[in-house]
Amino acid sequence: MYKIDISERTLHFKQPAGTSRGVYTTRHSYYLTLTSPEVPGIEGVGECATLPDLSCDAKPEYEVTLRQVCQMVEQMGRIPYDMIRAYPSITFGLETAFASFFAAAKRNAVASSAAFSEDAQQGFTVPAWAKNLADLYDSSFGRGEEGITINGLVWMGTYEEMLARLEEKLKAGFHCVKLKIGAIDFHKELDLVKRIREVYGKDQIELRVDANGGFSPEDAMSRLEALAQYDIHSIEQPIKQHQWPKMAQLCKESPLPIALDEELIGVNVRSMKEALLDTIRPQYIILKPSLHGGIYGCTEWIQLAEQRGIGSWITSALESNVGLNAIAHYAAKMYGPNVAMPQGLGTGQLFTDNIPMPLEIRGDKLFFSPL
Repeated sequence: MYKIDISERTLHFKQPAGTSRGVYTTRHSYYLTLTSPEVPGIEGVGECATLPDLSCDAKPEYEVTLRQVCQMVEQMGRIPYDMIRAYPSITFGLETAFASFFAAAKRNAVASSAAFSEDAQQGFTVPAWAKNLADLYDSSFGRGEEGITINGLVWMGTYEEMLARLEEKLKAGFHCVKLKIGAIDFHKELDLVKRIREVYGKDQIELRVDANGGFSPEDAMSRLEALAQYDIHSIEQPIKQHQWPKMAQLCKESPLPIALDEELIGVNVRSMKEALLDTIRPQYIILKPSLHGGIYGCTEWIQLAEQRGIGSWITSALESNVGLNAIAHYAAKMYGPNVAMPQGLGTGQLFTDNIPMPLEIRGDKLFFSPL
């Protein structure tokens, strides 16, 4: 039996976070605190966070739905995955609440010298449906033995602002930098990329760009060709989602590898995921658990992509440190030790009032300090 309490909080960005879709200045999230009378004193916390005008579950009735789903989980004693596929952020919040609950129960058992196994925590049995969540924090990253390589993120702004932010990331020691593009004059953005490459070769700095669907289908190919001359690793979502034939053509003909992001939002059924990947055939997909089905849904995406020779990496979706922490542990668990591909997990420093969490960026790696 479980009890779930719901709270909410609004975080504030240190500086406006600009994309081709618009500018974020605040971030609102709901937090789930999960307890059980079977394990007194233990709690797990998860974050449910939608992005306005982007998340498929960002609806006016969201809070009502969240409370109904949490009541259902309390009654059923499990996450009803098939019933809430249309609510990826709620799925992720519940998954991480359970994962942190099990991790806390394990720490408590070890601290009290009680016997512990995957099947028993102070007499508490981990249900079969949650086995994959019970060991989410059990990795070399989770034990503080190694960090995860991450990319630096340069938000959209004026040419001067983007250049200053870029130089800041390079001085901090990042070897992979992602530029948000698609809103200011493309020739200025291209000049910024050119300026980087005049100083740093591809062996020194890996460059990624994210258009957030900012290119028109008519201009996309010429812009991809222009960017390709500067050894760009990949471009995320060059045109708006839901244009499968046009995106498929770009993926087939582009001199620049294409990564899908927004395209995956709202595609929550396995057969539709297969259809999307088989039709578009991207070079990469980018997974955000709050947007793409939680841990369950993202794992399905990654497995389907691997079967088709499509690469992937995991990023946050501007969650607080609660969500970011869980996503980082998931990335470490999903890709194994010594994660080679830089992940998009450097967003914890974006807020003035983030929730404290034992996460630390050293150079271009994210580290976790276990309690």
